[in-house]
Amino acid sequence: MTRTLAGRAALVTGGGQGVGQGIARALAGAGAHVAIAQRNLDQAETEAAYLRDAYGVQAIAMRTDVTDRTQVEAMVAAAHDRLGRLDILCNNAGGSFPKRIENHSDADMEGSFALNYYAVFWAMRAAFPIMKAQGGGRIINMGSLNGVNAHMFTVAYNASKEAMRALSRTAAVEWGPHNISVTVICPSAASPASQEYFKANPEMRDRILSQVPLGRFGDAEKDIGALAVFLASDGGEYMTGNTLYAGGGTHINGVAWRPAVED
Repeated sequence: MTRTLAGRAALVTGGGQGVGQGIARALAGAGAHVAIAQRNLDQAETEAAYLRDAYGVQAIAMRTDVTDRTQVEAMVAAAHDRLGRLDILCNNAGGSFPKRIENHSDADMEGSFALNYYAVFWAMRAAFPIMKAQGGGRIINMGSLNGVNAHMFTVAYNASKEAMRALSRTAAVEWGPHNISVTVICPSAASPASQEYFKANPEMRDRILSQVPLGRFGDAEKDIGALAVFLASDGGEYMTGNTLYAGGGTHINGVAWRPAVED
């Protein structure tokens, strides 16, 4: 990968594993300095060391619980202070759990919105004055085909991710005059969580894979990370407010995602 992002600084939440790790590696491979925010500091530090050794960029690790507003605001400030800039913000951290709608408690819904919506809102709000003062920036938020396709049994995740997409589109309009772009990627790629689930549910894995037009699951670095690099590069300068589906075509007809849940 050419170093199209040389000299730029990126912050990736949840960048120590899975899709976030793939994005962090792709950004570093393109020359960007990277701050990794992760609840598990050991994971973040291991990945930061890898980025420094493999790509010769600055890479720092920060322990952050993105459901805590104070920590998110401190995360953005620390990334800016330690890297000297903040050109790219990738809000990747997120999560879901399967449960029928009627079995959701208020706390379930609030927890999903804290992780998948408010964490993104807080980070974007904290990054805005920095990017505005710099003359621009790129915000890349990770959405989900669960919400787009209304997959069953993940309503809290679906709703919070779709709220985040509305936030992203609105920010693209309001912040465009400041040369700040905001885009959403809905990825489908192997992650530790998906691999663990498919190991326990091989029939579901095979059923889903049979419905992927490209015939394979995505690679976090090659398929998702490369798209993030494009959006952060000069080539993606005129892209904003878009939702990009990096799922091998699974957004076209959806997939038979039916996790087992209690009645």
